Amino acid sequence: MRSTVDAARIAALTALAAVAAAIASAAWAKPGADRAYTIANYPVEARAANAVTAKDTAIADGQKAAFRSLLKRIVPVTAYRDMERLASVDPATLIDGVAVRSERNSATQYIANLDFSFQANEVRDLLNRQGVPFVDRQAPATIIVPLTRDAKAAAGPAGEFRAASGTWATVWPTLDLQNSVAPLKVETLKPEVGPDTLRGLYEDASIAASVMTLAAAYGTDQIIVAVAELDTEGGKVNVLLAGQDSAGPFALKRAYRLSDGDLAYTLELAAVVSQGVVEGRWKAINSGGAIAATATFADPYGAAVGGGDEVSFDAQFGGTGEWNAMRRVLLEAPGIDDIRIGSISSDRASVSVKYPGGGPALAQALATYGISLTDTGGLWVMRQSR
Repeated sequence: MRSTVDAARIAALTALAAVAAAIASAAWAKPGADRAYTIANYPVEARAANAVTAKDTAIADGQKAAFRSLLKRIVPVTAYRDMERLASVDPATLIDGVAVRSERNSATQYIANLDFSFQANEVRDLLNRQGVPFVDRQAPATIIVPLTRDAKAAAGPAGEFRAASGTWATVWPTLDLQNSVAPLKVETLKPEVGPDTLRGLYEDASIAASVMTLAAAYGTDQIIVAVAELDTEGGKVNVLLAGQDSAGPFALKRAYRLSDGDLAYTLELAAVVSQGVVEGRWKAINSGGAIAATATFADPYGAAVGGGDEVSFDAQFGGTGEWNAMRRVLLEAPGIDDIRIGSISSDRASVSVKYPGGGPALAQALATYGISLTDTGGLWVMRQSR
């Protein structure tokens, strides 16, 4: 049975998607490269002895987490370890402003979705002084078309391929697509794009022709499709990300194992990783790196899925907000793969991941995010650093 923690997350995600279009115009948007320095729609939550302290704590913690997200957005993945030099930086000194998208509070709790805007020039100066490479120039926007596929269905636009619905449709508007260094614009499937064109994206020899057909239908060369296919027997979701973005044509396939049968969580993870794929490709070509045009069941940076040593641990937290923050790190930190979440209670969760180097290496990586992973005599325990 799905936990109350996950149920609350899914409910919040659905509600947020319903109002995303209405509040989009209220988002802080900076011109040019500066726009990448806004982390929009970021969830924060805290409990304290009173409402004022809870709000102050939520915003302070949110600034730190948003700053980490900003660095991951603009720093190439090959330089992520260089970000350790910024561990002592106080993000509050770099904040340009905070805008409220939604908020609610009680006498002891504050929950909100906020836009954190950072001072672009100050962040650039900081990164330059510390020798951390970054890419903050935005790519031209790419259209993304979320679809679902039922390979067993009868051929036809209403059979095998369909416009996304449910979580695969609602999760995309909740992502910070406009401020990304590789912006995405969500659109629906057009009738003139038939199943043969979409099937062609699965075959190396047909990708170029399919991309040309998509470009003609949408009036732009920069268009990609994100096809999610549920494999019930295999206990996974297969996702194809294919088309052409600012880095060129590509097709990437990845399998996401269903975490405790939670399809919504798995699709949310797949959307986050898919956005990271497009961002990573743009950063690679703008920082002298190389990108792969095709990769079967690969992560955004070419590593095989399931690589690394398995690490099982007990995640301990003080509430839903703290758990969501820890889980976000697991989703975003490079190298962490095959995330499986087992039982969840109000203050702990059973988690296993794969990471190159196993527990000791993962502990070192998580420490840069303010999270401790400790070996307590054969059992690894993850907590927020105090």
